[in-house]
Amino acid sequence: MKKTIKLSLIAASVLALTACNQEAKKEQAEVKLDTVEQQQAYGIGASVGNFLNKDLADKTEIGIELDQALLIRGFEDALAGNAKIDEEKIREVLTALDTSVRTKQEETAKVESEKSKEAGVKYLADNAKKEGVTVTESGLQYEVLSEGDGEKPVATDVVKVHYKGTLLDGTEFDSSYARNEPTTFPLNRVIAGWTEGLQLMSVGSKYKFTIPSELAYGDRDLGKIPANSTLVFDVELLEIQNDEDAAPAK
Repeated sequence: MKKTIKLSLIAASVLALTACNQEAKKEQAEVKLDTVEQQQAYGIGASVGNFLNKDLADKTEIGIELDQALLIRGFEDALAGNAKIDEEKIREVLTALDTSVRTKQEETAKVESEKSKEAGVKYLADNAKKEGVTVTESGLQYEVLSEGDGEKPVATDVVKVHYKGTLLDGTEFDSSYARNEPTTFPLNRVIAGWTEGLQLMSVGSKYKFTIPSELAYGDRDLGKIPANSTLVFDVELLEIQNDEDAAPAK
């Protein structure tokens, strides 16, 4: 069912491209979006156009180039009942395309993962030499930005923190500061680097953690956080709280 829907969207997108190709040969007509029906019709066209545009861009990014002229010609021929290949052959070539896309995606992900791992190893080695940076037995690195005088949590505690997380290139992927809202969570239900690091802090402290990938999300690709990423966090421990105050773990 999902595959049928996907193919239908592609077909609709090709229709949109075909229409655009034909209209390009004529004087551009004024687009009227005065009524709800007009807006809905235009919205469908824009939606499928965006879908195909992104789909083709994604394929190009991983090294698969599709001839748009042939794509449009195939749609036109099929619409006229004069397709040059039959349904069986169409299924065969589209299945092969899906396989190629998956293979390319896996290859790209593997290369990016290895790059992230290598970059992390180098960054950690250089960072460990900086004044004020301490390296724990697990490989976690931390720097005391300011020291509080409150209690230290244990792994079974619930803590309330402010934090900012970045990749090694400085890209920010999460921040409670940006949301203007501290986060509360059980300390034993987050990444290992946090579980270990927060127990070093007294309430009121602010630390900078550099967390190796194996103490973060490992080889999982989380979109904003690529696989095997070494992560940098500025963390401020605000309170140790009760279990019922905790937010769902990430």
